[in-house]
Amino acid sequence: MPEKVLIYSRFPKAQMERFGQRFELLNAAGKPPNEVFSAEQLGGITAMITAGGTPLGGAAMDMLPKLGAIVCYGTGYDGVDLAAAAQRGIAVGNSPGANAASVADIALTLMLATTRRLLSADDYVRSGGWSGLKPSPMMRPQAGMLGRKIGVYGMGEIGRKIAARVAAFETEVGYHSRSRHDVPYQYFTTLDALAEWCSVLMIAVRAGTDTHHAVDAGILQKLGRDGFVVNISRGSVIDQPALVAALTDQSIAGAGLDVYEKEPHAPDALTALPNVVLSPHIGGHTLESHVAMQGCVLANLEAFFAGKPLPYEVKPG
Repeated sequence: MPEKVLIYSRFPKAQMERFGQRFELLNAAGKPPNEVFSAEQLGGITAMITAGGTPLGGAAMDMLPKLGAIVCYGTGYDGVDLAAAAQRGIAVGNSPGANAASVADIALTLMLATTRRLLSADDYVRSGGWSGLKPSPMMRPQAGMLGRKIGVYGMGEIGRKIAARVAAFETEVGYHSRSRHDVPYQYFTTLDALAEWCSVLMIAVRAGTDTHHAVDAGILQKLGRDGFVVNISRGSVIDQPALVAALTDQSIAGAGLDVYEKEPHAPDALTALPNVVLSPHIGGHTLESHVAMQGCVLANLEAFFAGKPLPYEVKPG
């Protein structure tokens, strides 16, 4: 009989299809597992699949007394209480780098759409403003990429791919991360210094207590009136009310966001602003990325059920 695996988060059915061919899936569809399955059913579960951003603490783990592996679909694992998992002897795995290229691509898409005011340009054509020769302040010439200073906050797999892509636009690239890396870009010892130097801040850092609201009102002020911020990591890295204030009073020029403090993000003050480009957390949502992420999930689960260490295990700290 196939091993049983709990699907903890809510996923589209198509994303779980490959796992269903190999395992017997118990799909909680984002609901508390004890509301969907009996204690007897949960008592036999030893592995689960979750989305990395879904909150998963010790109380949820305790619903599955035999749980031995939590496998995150995707790169992130910030929703998982790693300390609680370690205390219970539960291994945590993820899909490192599996969607890095796709996320880097959406970062550049948001950067270009924001700095070149692509949505305003699209509306200018669709509304008849262009054909009617109507003047529009949003259509004034904007600074291009040539010589622009791009700051990358975080130099992991995604940060490196972002840096390589923006460098091809003949920009200057700088970065800040917890440590210096062997990369051909200028290193800044603080985020403050990076923000003061660059005109576009690309956020590619992992979410955590050390990065929560790291991009606050002070950082945005250092970015300046001609500065832009692009976030493809986690919404928690930016102080969102501070960002709304900066965009509203135009103390920064604009923002491109694929992630938000609360998702899915409902229409609000942020979505009403004309100087922000928004996408619904689709950075890693490409066919290639899903195949790669599913491959990592399968490798982790198959190793676990074979009594082997997870090949993509997340280590606490």
